[in-house]
Amino acid sequence: MLKRQSFFNKSIGRRKVLLALGFLFVTGFILYGQDQVLADSLELVYTSGEFEEKDRLQLLNDLAFNHQNPEKSLQYSEALLSRAQAVDSIRFIISGFLQIGNALKFKGDLSHALASYLEGVDIATEAERKKELGMLYISIAGVYQVMGNNKNTIKYYKNALPILKEINDSLNYANALENLGDYYNLTLAKPDSALLFFKQSGLLFKALDSKIGMAYNLGNIGLAYAQLGQNTVAENNISEAIGILEGLGDYYPICVYLTYMSDMYLLRDDWDGAFGSAQRSLEMAEQYGLKDQISDAFLKLSELHEKKGNLVESLMYYKKHITFKDSVQNITAVQNMADQEVARKQIEVDLAEQRSKNQRNISIGTAIGLFLIGLLAFGLYRRYRFIRKTKLIIEKERDRSDKLLLNVLPKETADELKENGKVVAKKFESVTVLFTDFKGFTHYSENLDPEKLVETIGFYFTKFDDIMEKYGLEKIKTIGDSYMCAGGLPYPTKDHAHKMVQAAFEIMDFVNEAKRNSQEGQIHFDTRIGINTGMVVAGVVGNKKFTYDIWGDTVNVASRMETMAEPGKINVSANTYALIKHISDCEYRGEIQVKNRGMMKMYYVNRINNVSHKND
Repeated sequence: MLKRQSFFNKSIGRRKVLLALGFLFVTGFILYGQDQVLADSLELVYTSGEFEEKDRLQLLNDLAFNHQNPEKSLQYSEALLSRAQAVDSIRFIISGFLQIGNALKFKGDLSHALASYLEGVDIATEAERKKELGMLYISIAGVYQVMGNNKNTIKYYKNALPILKEINDSLNYANALENLGDYYNLTLAKPDSALLFFKQSGLLFKALDSKIGMAYNLGNIGLAYAQLGQNTVAENNISEAIGILEGLGDYYPICVYLTYMSDMYLLRDDWDGAFGSAQRSLEMAEQYGLKDQISDAFLKLSELHEKKGNLVESLMYYKKHITFKDSVQNITAVQNMADQEVARKQIEVDLAEQRSKNQRNISIGTAIGLFLIGLLAFGLYRRYRFIRKTKLIIEKERDRSDKLLLNVLPKETADELKENGKVVAKKFESVTVLFTDFKGFTHYSENLDPEKLVETIGFYFTKFDDIMEKYGLEKIKTIGDSYMCAGGLPYPTKDHAHKMVQAAFEIMDFVNEAKRNSQEGQIHFDTRIGINTGMVVAGVVGNKKFTYDIWGDTVNVASRMETMAEPGKINVSANTYALIKHISDCEYRGEIQVKNRGMMKMYYVNRINNVSHKND
């Protein structure tokens, strides 16, 4: 039984990002209930033209919201925004940016979805429309969650929850709780905590009679129980969710759930059920053009045939998975760069034509006298203002695009991506990796209000980010309460181990100071730190988003160092000790048994550069 549970947990881990993309799409207007049947009837009305002009904006909004085909949804969303801007309807302009972002997120185009949401935030903030602002914040948090950007995920959930509570928006408050539960279950791997959030959101969905909300709630509860190894309860909940979603015509999550159902059938040795669920997921994804689910279904069928011993069929499906994946990978990023270059060249041509026209006007003005020269000067002044305004807009959009990219990737990697459209993985012979973890975090997360928990984690990780920047180290990612960083990349250095230990002491000092200065009722933690040095491979992963990550045995050993450390201690491997022993006072712990690693030498670092660091 333990082996079967482990197999299912690995399956959950493999599709974690996919689920987050699918389920975090359920934000804002979405949980009011996408309805393909309604969308079809509205489309007949729209194409026939049998409606009054005053109803056009509402009709486009309903079509953009209800349509399950992301291409059609994007088409109607763009038409909605264009028309709303023409008649200066603030409400529908904000809705247009939100619906465009939702459609782009459904297609996997996260960078442009984020840009659309941020446009909506600017307008909603200026117009003081709190409800729309709260829904946009939730949508932005969802995008950053898929990107693995823990800092911004926490920031935007923190922005949204108080607004929705203040305006008594029960439905979208329930949406935020549901997404937090999904985050705890699939990102932090804490299903017990996730079930607490699902219980709160489920009661709200039921009270509001939100069928799609109840469907996603049932499916998410099923996935949480699956992580706990309670597969019968999990299967019942997921089956009930699929039934509701089929009635609503919401096919994307059905494809995801069917893939998980395939795993659960396999755990019971029900091969017919496993193959049937995977095949049904593939057929539905192909029918509705859900590209990432087509690729995932091919991969699942390949895995099933491999386990069954059908190696020829397994290879066939795996080739289809790779071919399909390669056919869509990086297309969006490359096309965007090409579009930007075409637009820039067109502006240069336009400006050149304007300059030529100006010269002709000056010649004519000189010939006919001072009056025409005055008119020409006025015209040149207006053109100057136009060109200046256009240049400022272009620079603003370029800066925003660069900032979004640098939020996800190191500068060197971002530059390579912009120049080549892809990033080549690199091998680094000597890199120091650090992991931190908070003692007692799971206990607090199960009992603490979600808004308070978000604020507390943000407080610590923001300071950790500042320390990494001070020492020129690279933050890799955060996973729940675990913080991971590396030194010696993307630019190789000789003193990365020394800098990492210095940063570790500053982290420990900050945590201890926060503990000493905490007021009554405030939450504080003790932390463990583990460090290891060795070879890693670094690069960009993901075909729906860009994530900079590192791999190798060095990373695994660093994680073991953190696990084997006592709270308030910095535990380093023999590799790191060899690089810092001449500038530090270390305490040899001996050889310690490590899970899946055997006996390993470990050292506690007590002092560096003749400066004592007392761990209170």
